Amino acid sequence: MKAKHQKTIELIFKRPVSANIKWKDIEVLFIALGGEVEEREGSRVGVFLFNEVRIFHRPHPSPNTDKGAVASVRKWLESNGVKP
Repeated sequence: MKAKHQKTIELIFKRPVSANIKWKDIEVLFIALGGEVEEREGSRVGVFLFNEVRIFHRPHPSPNTDKGAVASVRKWLESNGVKP
């Protein structure tokens, strides 16, 4: 895993929850972990990773991911053994 992906994981697991993580960095991390990102309706994206599909909303107009979405991503990664 590249250093950039490791930094994104560290930001996702940081307490308190960071609101300065670019959604694109999270999508790239999903791909680096072996996932697939698929466009859905509107701002929705489907992520196939860990043999399951999760739906997330791509933030707009800001590129930064909100704290609730970061917490959701962290919980999903943590439950599948991904840690900083």
